Order: sequence, then C-alpha cells, then structure tokens
Amino acid sequence: MLTSYLDIQPEVAAALAAGHPVVALESTIISHGMPYPQNVETARRVEQVVRDNGAIPATIAIMDGRLKVGLDNDMLEALGRAGHRVTKCSRRDIPFVLAKRAMGATTVASTMIIAAMAKIRVFATGGIGGVHRGAQESFDISADLQELAQTPVAVVCAGAKSILDIGLTLEYLETQGVPVIGYQSEELPAFYTRESGFKVDYRLDSPQEVAEALRIKWDLGLAGGAVVANPIPSEFAMARADIDSAIAQALAEADEQGIKGKASTPFLLARVCELTGGNSLAANIQLVLNNAALGARIAGSL
Repeated sequence: MLTSYLDIQPEVAAALAAGHPVVALESTIISHGMPYPQNVETARRVEQVVRDNGAIPATIAIMDGRLKVGLDNDMLEALGRAGHRVTKCSRRDIPFVLAKRAMGATTVASTMIIAAMAKIRVFATGGIGGVHRGAQESFDISADLQELAQTPVAVVCAGAKSILDIGLTLEYLETQGVPVIGYQSEELPAFYTRESGFKVDYRLDSPQEVAEALRIKWDLGLAGGAVVANPIPSEFAMARADIDSAIAQALAEADEQGIKGKASTPFLLARVCELTGGNSLAANIQLVLNNAALGARIAGSL
C-alpha cells in the first residue's frame, strides 16, 4: 500500500482530515537550490508565508526509508547542511532512495507524486523544469512536464526556469493537455523576469478563479495538474538583458564541461547566481515567497 511508505506530520495530517488547506513544498530548493544556512532560513520563511496566508505547509522529502510529508526543524537543518550530498530525486529515483534508506530531496515531479499520495492538491515552488535548450539533439526534457500531464496537483511557480527553451516547453505542455494559467498576467513569466515573450493559455485574476477552474477540471476526471504561473513581484524582477547574458555564458560553460542531465539545472542556476553578483539568488528567494503566498490562497479557495 502507498500509505505504508508515507509519514504525514501530525499537524499536516490533522489539517487534511479536517479539510483545511495544505500547500506542498519541495526540498531540492533546500539541498541544491542555495547555500547553507540561507537555504534553511529560506525554507522556514516559505513555510511561515504559507501559514500567514491561511494554510499549513507540508515540505516533502525522503528520509530513513520514508516519504516525509511535513518536516520538523531538525529535518530541515539536516537537509540544508547535507546540501549536494543529498540525492536529487525525480520519479525514477524514489524506490531506490527508499530502499537504501538514503536522504532524498524532491524535485517538482517527485513532490507532485508524494503530494498526490497524501491528497494534497496545491504545490508552491520556484519554477518548473522543462525542455532544455538544444533538446532537438540532446532530448533533455524534464520529467516535471510528464508529471504535470498525469498527476493531479496544481503547481504554483514563477513560470519555467529561464535557462530553458520556453517555447518548446509550452509546446510540450500543450501536447500533454496541461493548462498554463497566468495569474494576473497574459504572458508566461520566465523565473527572474516577469516576461518571456510567450502567451499563457488563460489569464485568471484571483485565487478563487484559479480554484474554480481546477475544481471543475478534476471533477470532470481530466487527468493531470496545471501550471499556475505567478510573475515575480516587479520590485524584485531582474533586467531581461542581464539574465539572458548570464544564462548564455553559463550554458556555454556547461557545454564545455560536459555537464548534462539532472546535474545541469543546479550548475546553471549556481553559475547564473555568480555571474549576476548574487542578484539572481535574491530574486529566487522573493519569487518563492510570492508563490507560497498565492499557493496558500488557492488552497484556501479549493
């Protein structure tokens, strides 16, 4: 049984049983997304923002042979300190990390899977993975996109990570029937910037509108989740030219060093952070906090 591998933190379990809103949060952003101790401090801030907006946070990870839905302070600290030594887990990795009783940090895809097991329908993160630049030759496509096609969890994010080929990412999502909703925006945000040059499928302007559309989708038995693209607040957004320049350099360096697969995103994000003098990390933190707040309000409306 699924539940035999699942540990739901008592506070999260009580909220779910009572029908109160719960928001899932990933753990790769803690282990691989930023340095210690900033990663743990940010994780705690994100959880607090979820609470401040009326929901219970459920940070998800794999520890001691268990799927953890909701982490205590000691668990957050352990993840943050271990950093890149923690296994980055997507769908394929879950059974192997459980079998080894190793520590695993969940990506968008694996967080969606475990959230769905726990009957959590809303997940807030930074940005989704997608089709990598040059995928016509490498076939490097994030498992996040296939998960969105089949797992009934709404992912509140600041769009697709700007290191990706955003046009091809949207084409893939369209083929898989995944709706891309712009929150108060006609255009898909590109993580650090509010614009990408690509339109969303639907613009919705309130948490209630988003929740109603999601409720109808799932009531109809339509498979899969949805992307709720929430632009970074304008005061924290970065200049598109600066980000594009940093990304181009980081991509060239990754290619020279032969960095591919699941190692590519952490490398690229860290390198972009260095090239922007830390500005991209500051923007990353703000957009995650912004998404956590919206996720909590959508969960409350659901």
